[in-house]
Amino acid sequence: MTLKTTLIDVTTLAALPANEVLVVDCRVDLADRTQGERAYLAGHIPGAVYADLERDLSDMTRVPEGLGRHPLPAAEAFSAVLGRWGWTPRQQVVCYDAGPGALAAARLWWLLRLAGVRAVAVLDGGYAAWQAAGQPVEAAVPVRTPTQVMLAYDARQVIVDHAALHAAPAPLLLDARAAARYRGEVEPLDRAAGHVPGARNRPYLDNLLVDGHFKSAAQLREEFAAVLGDTPPDRVVHMCGSGVTACYNLLAMEHAGLADSRLYAPSWSGWVSDPSRPVATGDE
Repeated sequence: MTLKTTLIDVTTLAALPANEVLVVDCRVDLADRTQGERAYLAGHIPGAVYADLERDLSDMTRVPEGLGRHPLPAAEAFSAVLGRWGWTPRQQVVCYDAGPGALAAARLWWLLRLAGVRAVAVLDGGYAAWQAAGQPVEAAVPVRTPTQVMLAYDARQVIVDHAALHAAPAPLLLDARAAARYRGEVEPLDRAAGHVPGARNRPYLDNLLVDGHFKSAAQLREEFAAVLGDTPPDRVVHMCGSGVTACYNLLAMEHAGLADSRLYAPSWSGWVSDPSRPVATGDE
C-alpha cells in the first residue's frame, strides 16, 4: 500500500483493506455542537470511528489560559484518544468531515503530523464526495480493540507564544479566515474584529474548486507563491479564529509541495484574549 500523506480520493479509500486503514469521521457543526455526532450515528463510512472537535481534538479545560477557543490537547490525552480508536502505526489514517475537510478533519490531520504520524490523509471532497460516488454507508458503531499509544509532539511545528509572532526574524503570518473577518468588518465569535498586524489573508475556501474538491497541487503552488512572495515555506505560520481552519491552509501547502510551515495554535481568539495586543483592520 502506498501511504497517503495529504489527500486521498474516494476510489482509493474504497479499495483499501479494512484492516489497513483507520477512518475517522470528524463532522462538526459549530452552531450546534451535537449535530456532528448525530450525523455520524445516522450514517457514516463503514468502519469509521467518530472524533469530536472539542472532546477529542481540543482541551476545552484550558480556554481561560489565553490559548484560544480550541486549545491543543496534551500529547498524552491525544495518545489516549488514538488508543481508544485502536490505532496502530501500521495503519493509514483517513479523516473526513461533511464536505471539504476544512474543520475538524484538517485539525486531526495536523495533530497526527504534530505527533510524528505521516500516514494520514484527508478525504478529498469529504462525506459528500463519498455519497455522491454511491459508496456504502452504515449506522453501526464499530467495536475496535484498544491499543497502547504514547506519542510526543514536535514543538517546532507549533507556536503558542504570542510574542514569537513578532520576534526576529518574524515569520509570515497567513490568516485563513474569510476576508470580511480579516478586515474587521464582522466578527461573530471573538471579542474584537480585525487581524494580527502584518498578517496576510488567504481564506481557506480559496483552496477549493467549485465542486468542493481541492485544486490541483500545481494550481495551489502557484496561488500560494503569489501570497508568499520570496518567503520560504518554513518561515510561514498559519492562523485562523481558533487554530482549526488554519490547518486547511497548512494541508493545502503540503499538498502543493510547500512543506514545513507551522501553526499559530491560539490564533485570533488567543491573540485578542489580551486587550493590550494591537489589532489591525482593513486590507493588508
